[in-house]
Amino acid sequence: MTFASVYPHYVAKLEKKGRTRQELHQVIEWLTGFNEHQIFKHIEENSTFEEFFKQASIHENARYITGVICGYRIEEIENELTRNIRYLDKLVDELAKGRKMEKILRSGQ
Repeated sequence: MTFASVYPHYVAKLEKKGRTRQELHQVIEWLTGFNEHQIFKHIEENSTFEEFFKQASIHENARYITGVICGYRIEEIENELTRNIRYLDKLVDELAKGRKMEKILRSGQ
């Protein structure tokens, strides 16, 4: 599965809930270290999630992203790629639910 194929779904979900593309990029940058230019480069290159996360620098506080997403408890996912994808899914869900950015980015940990 490619990042480019899922990205429009993230945007649509967030915009429907009154959040912005810029907020999505802020969340992606926090998790991966990718700036907006790099995000669009991955979309342009049709990077798979494996390629996307292989080049990412996962934030050290990502380990504080916990809870259930798609029926799986994030902190129990052993496969690193799957866990990273679920981290991103969880952050997008929190953003869509109206959670404050400071909480989403686990800056107070």
